[in-house]
Amino acid sequence: MGEINVVPYIDVMLVLLIIFMVTAPMLSQGVKVDLPKAAAEPLPADQDPLVLSIDVEGRMFLNIGDPKSALDPDRILELASAVLRREPERPVLVKADRTVQYGRVVEGMALLQQAGAQKVGFATESPASPAARKSGTR
Repeated sequence: MGEINVVPYIDVMLVLLIIFMVTAPMLSQGVKVDLPKAAAEPLPADQDPLVLSIDVEGRMFLNIGDPKSALDPDRILELASAVLRREPERPVLVKADRTVQYGRVVEGMALLQQAGAQKVGFATESPASPAARKSGTR
């Protein structure tokens, strides 16, 4: 028989597809927040940023350690300082819900600056195109 049996290869491919479909949602960083919309360029993908997330209730989270547990300001300062001492050029982002008070966002930025962040960016969503807004899709 001179034919190649591709059935085992298809089985392996389907198993890998299922694994990637299950693990892909777990790769998102931080907590779920409703980001403000703004036109901005994406960050280069060469380095994972340090992300400070602020949810609707004003609780703060870092994407280091346990990203699902809220941290107090002292702990955020401690963790961010340790990361930025090891990697001073690491990008730093604030990912805050659009309904969070401005003062709470400024508190988070001040903590990151005290930890040694030279530049702090904001995570936003891209606004929908005018044609998509008219049709109601995003």
